[in-house]
Amino acid sequence: MCGRYVMSKATGDLLRHFEAKDAEGSPPPPSWNVAPTQDVPIIAERLDEDAVERQLLIARWGLVPSWAKEVKIGSKLINARSESILDKPAFRKAAIKRRALIPAEGYYEWEKTPDGKKIPYHLHSEKNELLAFAGLYEFWPDPSLPEDDPHRWLLSCTVLTTTAHDSTGHVHDRAPVIVPPEMFRDWLNPGTTDKTEVKRILDAIPEPVLTPTVVTDRVNSVRNNGPELIDPAS
Repeated sequence: MCGRYVMSKATGDLLRHFEAKDAEGSPPPPSWNVAPTQDVPIIAERLDEDAVERQLLIARWGLVPSWAKEVKIGSKLINARSESILDKPAFRKAAIKRRALIPAEGYYEWEKTPDGKKIPYHLHSEKNELLAFAGLYEFWPDPSLPEDDPHRWLLSCTVLTTTAHDSTGHVHDRAPVIVPPEMFRDWLNPGTTDKTEVKRILDAIPEPVLTPTVVTDRVNSVRNNGPELIDPAS
């Protein structure tokens, strides 16, 4: 799974890296310990007068389906198993209409030891400063607010996961789906709405090469934040 990650890049850096036209919303501050229910930047493509525009949006991490009665369901939907997104009611509409990239510089995972301890790892790429998690996004209407209230619609997102690969499988059996730059357009394309084609794209995403580094247990608490969290444990 993916329950914490690093995202400290400035908005301008993200716009350039993902070749996005502009940004909407107030960007969250840099974070080396992004946690569920916090606001995060996402990249999406939308049709605007027959033209496709790639934008940076700000979404709450933890997907809230449009039919949800309460926003708190999002805390249980921070991840979505990529193998079942086309069938699960919470994800299937977003899977064919609202796919996103979620920028990250790395993520954390905890390895369980035989004696019951949990060892925190920072998983990152030694070649690429930025990773792109495959994600989905959704809009939820807050029933407590009037229809003309500009804050009525909540934008939320989830990170897709898959079976962990050999290099990271010893840490945890699940890992984020990471989209390589050459597949950004395929994954984001709002014109792709066929379930078979979405599955084909998912199946074609290659295995990433990541380096797992043991870090200190300071990352265990969301109250701790700063670049020192990704330093190797001494």
